[in-house]
Amino acid sequence: MTQPERIHPMDVQMAAFHCADGLLKQLMVTKLSQCQYALPLLVPDPFTQHIEFPLWTFRQIKKSWKMRNTNNETISQTFPIYKAETPMVFFFRFGSVSSSKSELMNSLINERHNTFFHRNCPGSSRSRVLMDGVVEIAWFCSSGKNMDKFTDCVAFCNLHGDAGHNDKQLQILSEMASVNVVILPKLQRNDRSMTEVQKLYNDSKPLICLFTEDVSTLPEMQKGKYNIGLKDRNQSDVSEELRRAINDCLSDSSSTFRLEDVAKHSDTRVDEEDDDDCRRGRDAAQQMMSLLKKKDLIKNKESILPCQGKLWHQWCQKNRELHKIQGEEQGNEKETNKKKTEMNKIREQQNKSDISEIIKFFITEINSNAEHERMFFLKWLTILLDEQTSEDLQDAGFGLEHIMREIGQIFESCSSVKKQKKGLQFDFSSLPSLAAEMMISGFPLELMDGDAAHVPVIWISAVLEELIQKLGHQRVFVLSVLGLQSSGKSTMLNAMFGLQFSVSAGRCTRGAFMQLVTVSDEMKPQMNFDYILVVDTEGLQLAGSSTIHHDNELATFVVGLGNLTLINIFGENPTELQEILQIVFKAFMRMKKVRLNPSCVFVHQNFSYVTTAEKNMEGKKRLQEKLDDMTKLAAKDEVSDAECFSDVAGFDVQYDVKYFSQLWEGNPPMAPPNPNYCDNIQELKKTITTFASKSHGMMLIELKDYIKHFWEYLLKERFVPSQHGMLS
Repeated sequence: MTQPERIHPMDVQMAAFHCADGLLKQLMVTKLSQCQYALPLLVPDPFTQHIEFPLWTFRQIKKSWKMRNTNNETISQTFPIYKAETPMVFFFRFGSVSSSKSELMNSLINERHNTFFHRNCPGSSRSRVLMDGVVEIAWFCSSGKNMDKFTDCVAFCNLHGDAGHNDKQLQILSEMASVNVVILPKLQRNDRSMTEVQKLYNDSKPLICLFTEDVSTLPEMQKGKYNIGLKDRNQSDVSEELRRAINDCLSDSSSTFRLEDVAKHSDTRVDEEDDDDCRRGRDAAQQMMSLLKKKDLIKNKESILPCQGKLWHQWCQKNRELHKIQGEEQGNEKETNKKKTEMNKIREQQNKSDISEIIKFFITEINSNAEHERMFFLKWLTILLDEQTSEDLQDAGFGLEHIMREIGQIFESCSSVKKQKKGLQFDFSSLPSLAAEMMISGFPLELMDGDAAHVPVIWISAVLEELIQKLGHQRVFVLSVLGLQSSGKSTMLNAMFGLQFSVSAGRCTRGAFMQLVTVSDEMKPQMNFDYILVVDTEGLQLAGSSTIHHDNELATFVVGLGNLTLINIFGENPTELQEILQIVFKAFMRMKKVRLNPSCVFVHQNFSYVTTAEKNMEGKKRLQEKLDDMTKLAAKDEVSDAECFSDVAGFDVQYDVKYFSQLWEGNPPMAPPNPNYCDNIQELKKTITTFASKSHGMMLIELKDYIKHFWEYLLKERFVPSQHGMLS
């Protein structure tokens, strides 16, 4: 019996690509880029052979690199890759050749990682169905160090299959390239391919010919023209010689390549134009951006978002004062009524404030469009807002979260004064439904406003009520995450659950965000939950007394909310560890006082000796000692009988401390993700699943009420430094 021929792995990838809608294609390509794999640039339709340029799929990809200027200073660059101007080297072949073109390209880009899949990769098979005619692209990103193979960011394009059978792809890329590299077998003079090669020789553009059946190597025969023989030669020597030739060509060429410009070729179909929903979503997002660009964000942010400026901050302050009065043993009824009157006046002012054209436009778009078009509009808007923030480098960050925050405050003010807002096209009661739809579609929703350090409970309760109406009475498991800024929290959550929390270092929005993760049908019997509600927080600041109050409040809120809290620690800085442990510990002490016993798992990111079991045991022992010492010290202040940390929180140092490898295998920007990091993610996911299977969680209706009552409890508490410097 003959063995069935194996399916080529790249056929699997391309089959998934062809079957996916635009949103899934973009997600696939974004993840491939993060993993340092080549991306589809020109894709022939398997049935019509029309060539598609999937520009939309590149829209969320950014690349960073470093280079040295003429003064030998290191310059950092970060660009959305579709608009970056870089040199481009185009590789293609004529006929059937004995050497692997993709493998040779890998040796130029990253010797330790297969950026391009090639014939000698594990799992490869003799036949492939969907790759011929596909052009893939990858970028070499320089690190600014002497060891760099190229001193700038360079794009590399790879045409799969015989270039003689793919005329359009050959024409488009060879014209756009800074350097063309062709791999050739021994050609006869009357061969059609010889005619094409002769054209390239006669063109002024640099050309490097690699002959698979030739042992001789000629240096530059004429300006920008090289012949290199491959037969019986060491690949390392060939790679070095080819690298030198490419660098020589690039040094003499001013030609640059922009991904967006591929769309200008009449021989290609651009996905953004062919997909009606994507095109309409883009047009609407660009229209909204044109409204925004008429404003100076720094000067006019409050006119764009009037409900969340001074009025919202004043209301939050009055609300805190009100709860402080109510929390005192001798509550002052006169003062209570006074505060309520003042708060109501602020709500009246919010309600009377003009609604900006930008917010009107946004509400109309997400109200009037079908789900798929709405998703494209929101995706496009996120991309364009992020691009504007990056370009302007403003302190006045403006993102989708600010827009939703304004809508939340419009709803709260209308609800409080029981009056429709002038200029609002839809009844204010429909606004929570829009936010609930966004959550169901996978977008995070701000739970705690980090600027005002407040939870808008009227808005959050209404959104959760709408979730109940749309999803039914579902049971949820709440997973909270705490950690320092830039400690890898969001990256970890995105990897573990496929989420889309922002990991951009430039974002300045503060607070807590919640996102729904659907539990698969296969996992529901094991976990007894329909959804996991992931609560991601801003990074704790640890920058002095000005942030202690906010850090403590945020930590207490998310710890109290979570059935399980992941405490994320980056590296091995003992001072930072001590400070974050103090914040976390006090949060758990407060939970003990209200008879809550939440659980936690400590995740040590970027640990240098993650593979050494003995070292890990030493680290766990030190952590246990620190936590127990804090417990004993705090017990005196709190008049508590707690003697160790496990008396305060559900925690077992043997099982609830995880050590994570470095995210990257090597040094960025060219390092691929570390497989050990992926293994650590899987192990942590199993721990969470095991814990969730033993937890009852809560129904959505219970969560809605719990958030409201728990936040009101926190407002009645005081958050000030105690005599021991601990947070209370």
